[in-house]
Amino acid sequence: MQKVKELYSGKAKSVFTTEDPDQMVLFFRNDTSAFDGKKIEQLDRKGAVNNQFNATIMQKLEEAGIPTHFEKLLSPQDSLVKKLDMIPLECVVRNISTGSLCRRLGVEEGLDLNPPTFELFLKNDELGDPMVNEYHAQSFGWATMDQIREMRDLTFRVNEVLKKLFADAGMLLVDYKLEFGLYKGKMVLGDEFTPDGCRLWDAETREKLDKDRFRQGLGNVVESYELVGHRLGMTFDYT
Repeated sequence: MQKVKELYSGKAKSVFTTEDPDQMVLFFRNDTSAFDGKKIEQLDRKGAVNNQFNATIMQKLEEAGIPTHFEKLLSPQDSLVKKLDMIPLECVVRNISTGSLCRRLGVEEGLDLNPPTFELFLKNDELGDPMVNEYHAQSFGWATMDQIREMRDLTFRVNEVLKKLFADAGMLLVDYKLEFGLYKGKMVLGDEFTPDGCRLWDAETREKLDKDRFRQGLGNVVESYELVGHRLGMTFDYT
């Protein structure tokens, strides 16, 4: 499948149209950003690692009965996906307290959350992706209550699948964000699932193995992403 025209360029991915109006190509770049674009760097191999990491996770979710937009890998940095009518909300699940949750609520880091929390954020870079609730979503036409329930239910199903997947590999799935869209009227998981959009800690040491390494200047960002993949049995192609 050939790229036809760049449709959108985000913080770390570019989206291209194809000759099929129902399919697009995601190109995972080496760009890495944090703090609403205030910190940006190019990290070798990152695009290839995230693309192939995402492909593996999406396939695992499909096997568990969770519909995704992923179709197939096209190259180390390109994936073919379904074209979705995206809902402009991020669904966030937190299993362990850290990051903005601690800052907002004044709670200590590292608390096991039972039950996990579920939050909605408006996908809007200019506004800093503010936290919203289901009433905002309905009032402003971002999503219906039925769609919100379905996104929440799918997000928690993802949590069940991936918490076990990472736990079996000696890691803690701390938190993550998901985005959804409609494909021919059906709710489908879109965007990506990579260490860019989740937090992963080593289960024994609680060493951070995700994008917090970039945010906090800990170094070995891509190496940590690769380590997570290798623990899950992944191999990466960089050619």
